[in-house]
Amino acid sequence: MTDETRTETGETETGETGPTDAASTAPRRLPVTDVSLVVLIGTSGAGKSSFARKHFLPTQVVSSDFCRGLVADDENDQSASAEAFDVLHYIVGKRLAAGRLTVVDATNVQPEGRRQLVRIAREHDVLPIAIVLDVPPGVCAERNRSRPDRRLPAHVVPRQHRELRRSLRGLEREGFRKVHVLRGEAEVEAAEIVPEKRFNDLRHLTGPFDIVGDIHGCRSELETLLTRLGWTLVRDDAGRPVDAVHPAGRTAVFVGDLVDRGPDTPGVLRLVMGMVAAGHAICVPGNHENKLGRAMDGRKVTVSHGLQESLDQLAGESEEFRAEVRAFIRGLVSHYLLDGGALVVCHAGLPEKYHGRASGRVRSHALYGDTTGETDEYGLPVRYPWAEEYRGRALVVYGHTPVPAASFLNNTICLDTGCVFGGSLTALRYPERELVGVEAEQEWYAPVRPMHTDAPGAREGRPLDLADVAGRRVVETSLHGRVAVREENAAAALEVMSRFAIDPRLLAYLPPTMAPSATSGRAGHLEHPDEAFAAYRAEGVERVVCEEKHMGSRAVVLVARDAAALEKRFGVSGPGAIWTRTGRAFLGDGALTAALLDRVRAAAERSGLFEELGTGWLLLDAELMPWSLKAVELLRRQYAAVGAAAVGAAAGAALPQVLAALERAGGRGLDVAALTGRQRQRAADAQAFTEAYRRYCWPTEGLAGIRLAPFQVLAAEGANLAVRPHDEHLAWIDRLVEADEARTGDTGPGPLLHRTGRLVVDTTDEASVAAGVAWWERLTGAGGEGMVVKPLASLVRRGAGEGRPGTLVQPGVKVRGREYLRIIYGPDYTEHLDRLRRRFLGHKRSLALREYALGLEALDRLAAGEPLWRVHEPVFAVLALESEPVDPRL
Repeated sequence: MTDETRTETGETETGETGPTDAASTAPRRLPVTDVSLVVLIGTSGAGKSSFARKHFLPTQVVSSDFCRGLVADDENDQSASAEAFDVLHYIVGKRLAAGRLTVVDATNVQPEGRRQLVRIAREHDVLPIAIVLDVPPGVCAERNRSRPDRRLPAHVVPRQHRELRRSLRGLEREGFRKVHVLRGEAEVEAAEIVPEKRFNDLRHLTGPFDIVGDIHGCRSELETLLTRLGWTLVRDDAGRPVDAVHPAGRTAVFVGDLVDRGPDTPGVLRLVMGMVAAGHAICVPGNHENKLGRAMDGRKVTVSHGLQESLDQLAGESEEFRAEVRAFIRGLVSHYLLDGGALVVCHAGLPEKYHGRASGRVRSHALYGDTTGETDEYGLPVRYPWAEEYRGRALVVYGHTPVPAASFLNNTICLDTGCVFGGSLTALRYPERELVGVEAEQEWYAPVRPMHTDAPGAREGRPLDLADVAGRRVVETSLHGRVAVREENAAAALEVMSRFAIDPRLLAYLPPTMAPSATSGRAGHLEHPDEAFAAYRAEGVERVVCEEKHMGSRAVVLVARDAAALEKRFGVSGPGAIWTRTGRAFLGDGALTAALLDRVRAAAERSGLFEELGTGWLLLDAELMPWSLKAVELLRRQYAAVGAAAVGAAAGAALPQVLAALERAGGRGLDVAALTGRQRQRAADAQAFTEAYRRYCWPTEGLAGIRLAPFQVLAAEGANLAVRPHDEHLAWIDRLVEADEARTGDTGPGPLLHRTGRLVVDTTDEASVAAGVAWWERLTGAGGEGMVVKPLASLVRRGAGEGRPGTLVQPGVKVRGREYLRIIYGPDYTEHLDRLRRRFLGHKRSLALREYALGLEALDRLAAGEPLWRVHEPVFAVLALESEPVDPRL
């Protein structure tokens, strides 16, 4: 066992302290790491299965007998052992891959069988632990004789016991990191399994943290950086900093490479070691600490890359201090999981499959990274760009490879900004994701290779990759759990995204579909507010806001205060963008888009929203009118064609002739009154249909005639605003509208921004509900589409509390007017209400909730500063779900 692994795996326990008294009942405490492979070793009849049942969960134990029964229907069929162990090894591998404690219940007395298990543990970077049950052969033989289902030849148990005894002293050499030997029945009975966390598991520490990049002996810059971060330095009698305390209780985290190259390695060590000892900091090792520690222990190393400077500086320190340094370096753990596993800190970076694992391979990657096997023009190894392929949920913060400036790449960030090379010393404030840096006082050490901008972490990287979206996908959301996207839906979305969508770097959000209210039973109505109010009342939502539903096209507006603001967050400079529910550019005219965005930007500036929200950009959810501005082709091909045909038939040919014939027949005394009435109703329905869609169409020229009705401020820099109450959103929108109206004079286009009418309703108050119904009737009676009813609090979860997340409540339901529904269901839909009332809303409601959760997930990731591929993952999923088969009229 090497020093590199000893501190992370624990000391080997062989139990070889001489024979144990069989009558001893002193309990043996057996430490077992929470993620490990426990191999039980003992002869047949030693009590391994009973021991496993007593100390481990049934699901944690994989038994060779059980696997033999799976393949042969007989647990004692020794001829099936090879196939049984194939099954056992497969199950063990799957459990270890999932990070599950796994216990193998088999005799395992032969070295070859143990070697296969150790190999599987190493493949999955977990610790193999041996628990030996050394029970006398006579006891084992007697137990076997008492089992009617087991008949073993007399020579089997003695042979197994001899193999076990020969194995004892070699178990550590075989690769077992802990070996617990229990001798005799009493010691086996008195044994106690003590679960222990991995050394790298600090998930209970949630911060906040100040994570500091590679220091390399630059003590003065470290002092300056800590002071800038708000830390108070503690000095010893000689004036040297030996600790630092933060008034807000923050914890410092050092990513390694404290030593070498710089002017004061002892000073850096003294400060960092003092902070760690006081509990004010934690530290992971860098490759330079690893090499320095081996050199100080007298081991053979190549003195290069600044090691000599550290050795020379430490030579002037006391032996006591040097001993403390050696002990400090030996005790460093390769990487840490923090904040519930949402944060991983290491020196050279770590792929997700290694997070929380413990092996020489994991430690090597954490210290040195991975290389391609090539060298560059400077003779240095070429690092494998693991961060460009990283897709893990945890933020990985690391150093090791100097970069000119720290930036996020695929949820990783490199904090080595080359302080010792004349660059800067950088810290990341977590969870704020705020970078704080100080410039180097000078170039302390000339770099062999100049820092370059294409190093991992120096750029955002590709915002979207085919591998991120192709095939069946499962997106994890904080509000609705895992949302699955079928492969065929992803293919349909990819077609739209690749051929028609705007620059994907800007596509930060797609609006969810909206479910209609429950079907109404009122005479002449398919939808009515009563059902919406009743539904929210049943969900425990007392206060809802009714918002006027504009008959336009849904538009998402990303508007920038200046071009640099978009460049900083999205990597694209410009005024912003406007897109549809499917991610397409709303207006084909770039000049018109720029003019519209300029009006919105001016209103946001004049209203003070940019300043108030502390942002250089805003993301708005809105309706853009008239409907014909975007839907000209739709109107021409579908709705207008239907209306024109109906009206033409009624006014120009068929209906007048039919009515005339019916009137003549009635004059002759025939009973055609009912038929005549139906034909007259058809003519009236066709006319009403045409009038309905014409209300939403008017000519425009440039900005003249265009109306933008925002109803929600979705996001700003560092903030998901969509979860804020709707009255706050509407107040912001009113300010935008007022600012736009104030700008508009007697010349030029009229007002662009349009106010959204609203009414707050108490669902538990009859008078308030009646007022809401009356308001809807006035809107629809005047030709309006209807309204959307939303919980005033915006985000509502039913059953939340006492640790329960609860389930999402519909974020809004639409209640459309009687005449508007003619456009949706046809001119004569009121004659078929009985059939239409059987419409199924379950799938639409499910779809609305899933897309809503995905949209909020995208905004959460955007606000958290996560890389754009992480933001696009739920956005793309919304687009994919839109291809699910749902009645488009709902």
